[in-house]
Amino acid sequence: MKNYESMTDEMLALQYVGGDNRAFDELLTRNQKKLYDYIMFVVRDPELANDVFQETFVKVITRLQEGKYTDSGKFSFWLIRIAHNVIMDTFRLQKSVHIIEPTAGNDLSKLKSDSLMDLNRENEYVNAQVLRDVRHIMNSLPAPQREVVYMRYYQELSFKEIAEATGVSINTSLGRMRYALINMRRMAKQHEIQLNLEL
Repeated sequence: MKNYESMTDEMLALQYVGGDNRAFDELLTRNQKKLYDYIMFVVRDPELANDVFQETFVKVITRLQEGKYTDSGKFSFWLIRIAHNVIMDTFRLQKSVHIIEPTAGNDLSKLKSDSLMDLNRENEYVNAQVLRDVRHIMNSLPAPQREVVYMRYYQELSFKEIAEATGVSINTSLGRMRYALINMRRMAKQHEIQLNLEL
C-alpha cells in the first residue's frame, strides 16, 4: 500500500497522471484550504469562490490528464496560476473590474525588488501589527492590487514568484504593489488609521 502522505505534491500529480485516483484525492486534501483562501480573498464572494475553486480543479484535472503538467518542483505555483487565470476570466465575463496598470512613462524597472521588500526583524514586528488594519483596507482595493498584496504579505512570495503565478512581468507586479500601497495609504488617511509599513 502506497504512503501518499510522504509523497510531494509533484509526485502525487505524476501518480495521478499514471492512473492513480487516490493520489489526486491526497492532492486535493492538501491544497484545497490554501487555494480556497486565496480565491476567496481575491473574489470576496463565497458563492463565486466556490465556482472558481471548482472550475480551477476541473482545469487541473483536465491538464493533468492531457499531460500538460511536468514535475518542475512548483506544483503549488502551477495551481495558483490556474486559479488566477480562472479568476481573471470570471472578472472579464462580469466586466466588473477596471485594472489600473502602470503607464509607459512610469519606469518601474529601476526599483529593486530585493531592496524594496527586504525586511529585518524590527520591520517584521512593526508590519505584523499593521497588517491587522491593512487586511480591512485591502478589501477596498481592485482585485489585481489586492491579489499582489495578499501573495506578498500573506503567502510570502517574491515578486518573481508573484509575476510567474499571475502571468505578468515583475514590473507589473511591482507596479500593482506600488498602486496598492498608495491607495491603502490614501484610505488609511481618510479613516485616520496609522499605516507605517516598513519597506
